[in-house]
Amino acid sequence: MNHRSFAATAALLLVTACASTPPAPANAADGVLVGANGMTLYTFDKDAAGSGKSSCNGGCATNWPPLAAAAGAAASGDWSVIARDDGTRQWAFKGKPLYFWAKDQKPGDRTGDGFNKVWQLARP
Repeated sequence: MNHRSFAATAALLLVTACASTPPAPANAADGVLVGANGMTLYTFDKDAAGSGKSSCNGGCATNWPPLAAAAGAAASGDWSVIARDDGTRQWAFKGKPLYFWAKDQKPGDRTGDGFNKVWQLARP
């Protein structure tokens, strides 16, 4: 293989690898996970890590909207997808489902941290 052919092959492999790695469903900002909208994400102490299940449904999910996963979303690294009781899908980080807090008004708000002593900031 000549130098030019090797360089082209290496570039193609790099592009393919980057294209096949989907973006994370959330990002870290100021030590916590935030959704694509910049809003803080939380975990619920009543959710058992790795159970593939959310304990926050119905009215709870109205106040604590889940971080929704699209139909084609797939697990990758620390990220997994769980099926909710209502048939929708939700992202989980290190096995813990992730939620927004309806009372947070703007990116950077963290008003749900410690709520009822069972809601915690989601940390990377």
